[in-house]
Amino acid sequence: MTLAPGPAVVPAGHQRVGISPAMAGALLLCAAFFWGLGNVANKTVLEHVGPLTAVSLRCLIAVAVILPLALREKRLSGDSGADLAWVPGAVTVSLLFAAAMALQQLAYLTTTVTNASFLVNTAAILTPILAWTLFGDRPGLRIVIAAPLTLLGAFLMAGATFRLSALNPGDIACLGSALLFAVWMLALGRHVMARGRSFGTSALQFSVAGLVLLPMAAESETTTLAAVQAALPELLILGVFSTAAAFALQTFAQRFVSSSTAAILVSAESLFGVAGAVLLIGEVILLISGIGAVSILGGILLVALGTQGRSTRV
Repeated sequence: MTLAPGPAVVPAGHQRVGISPAMAGALLLCAAFFWGLGNVANKTVLEHVGPLTAVSLRCLIAVAVILPLALREKRLSGDSGADLAWVPGAVTVSLLFAAAMALQQLAYLTTTVTNASFLVNTAAILTPILAWTLFGDRPGLRIVIAAPLTLLGAFLMAGATFRLSALNPGDIACLGSALLFAVWMLALGRHVMARGRSFGTSALQFSVAGLVLLPMAAESETTTLAAVQAALPELLILGVFSTAAAFALQTFAQRFVSSSTAAILVSAESLFGVAGAVLLIGEVILLISGIGAVSILGGILLVALGTQGRSTRV
């Protein structure tokens, strides 16, 4: 499997929309809000259906939401259907997305939410490291400072109790998921910068994840219609907001900022997730978690300020 091609000349039909990196950063923070909003649903949905069923159904719901936007994008681009140059890169992105989503959901079966919240956020530092080692994209000073600051914040928000020697299979799955998300983010950024088709890519990756994982779920998990009906409120929240809206916003925004910047900005998910847990299920925030939140916020602000005053157009 190869990563999507690097930046290239985008066809004229894809040059109509341009936003500043600052606006792209705002969209990424909005995506993080939707992910944080779904954190509680991501946990409670497993009371009704298995993890693979949950991922496949939320992705199929997301397809229904995003498909009209993908078709509109296709019409506005003037693409008659003959131009399929964007498809191979989109397929690579989609397979990485499906693997990362499945591994993350499976991890929740044998790891704690605390450990998972820290381990999945290691993607914030893995992304710039991989960008440097794989493509020679040396991170700027803001990224060099913000990435470890964000990781430290995630560690503190997890209670600063994580021990490498105590890794269980779910923890290892979380690390694998973080690595896949980092590679996916790099592949996604290079693909949409080169080819555009943000909504088309989103629709394809949701379709691949849903259609690949649904047979696997049917084979390994017992799911009844009553269970799906019971899980429907969580599935709608996850499908509409945490999948369709969040990932579509990220896919579009990554045309205008680097993958390393995106990785740090979307780590705000943990802040929104904690806020949701406090407001919706009455969780109590410890002082050390508050310090961690401030650390993450510092990393995010450092990167966000670096996007001001520049303009990018694809």
